[in-house]
Amino acid sequence: MSGDDKEDQDDKDEKLAEGTLISHLLELRNRLIRAFIAWVIALIPCAWKSNELFSFIALPILHKLPKDAHLIATGVMSPFMTPLKLSMYVALFAAMPYLLYQVWAFVAPGLYRHEKRFALPLLVSSVLLFYTGIAFAYLAVFPVVFQFFAKTTPPGVTMMTDITNYLDFVMRMFLAFGIAFESPVAVVLLVITGLVSLEKLKSNRGYVLIGIFIVAAMVTPPDALSMCSMALPMYGLYELGLLAARILQKMRREAEQQAAKAQ
Repeated sequence: MSGDDKEDQDDKDEKLAEGTLISHLLELRNRLIRAFIAWVIALIPCAWKSNELFSFIALPILHKLPKDAHLIATGVMSPFMTPLKLSMYVALFAAMPYLLYQVWAFVAPGLYRHEKRFALPLLVSSVLLFYTGIAFAYLAVFPVVFQFFAKTTPPGVTMMTDITNYLDFVMRMFLAFGIAFESPVAVVLLVITGLVSLEKLKSNRGYVLIGIFIVAAMVTPPDALSMCSMALPMYGLYELGLLAARILQKMRREAEQQAAKAQ
């Protein structure tokens, strides 16, 4: 190949790379626009019913407050802004499956077929586990936590929580439990990608249990019930992740053996 032909080929390769990059950026922009539109569509009914949503979120603490005690709003705009802020979070959670689908649609073309076979179930299970963690916090943890706070209130002090502080606390707990319930997915990813062997994860169960309790003590309120209510499910999910990783490893070995026989 002559020098001129080589330069022409280099120019073609450069233009092709630029065109591919631009097409990826355009697709990313379209995916982000679609995700934003989905969030706005979910936000409209949530904002319309924002007060009802806040009343629902406030039920766990309202049931545990002393008689004649209630939530208060210390800011001038808090009665409006706090429910609206909650509706934004709820809209984000509601639109999460579609948002993750947009992520999947953008990433999937670059994956191999066997990678898609493992990635899609992990994506779906991660969404379900995140929702399960939120539901567990609302139904099982909040009643215990607020009962503890109500009983430990000093004499002469009336427990009257500010709605903004309450919402911040609730969202932190939702996020903490949602992420904590992702531990099976994290275990499976560590094993499937080869970063950590399954045998090593099994042999380090004791260290994992200690680490889980340390994390739970840092995230949850300072009482044993709250800490255990997060740590024990997390460890159970860790064991579930080990089981799922072992099953996937077996499936992968069987698929590789079948592919070798076919060749």
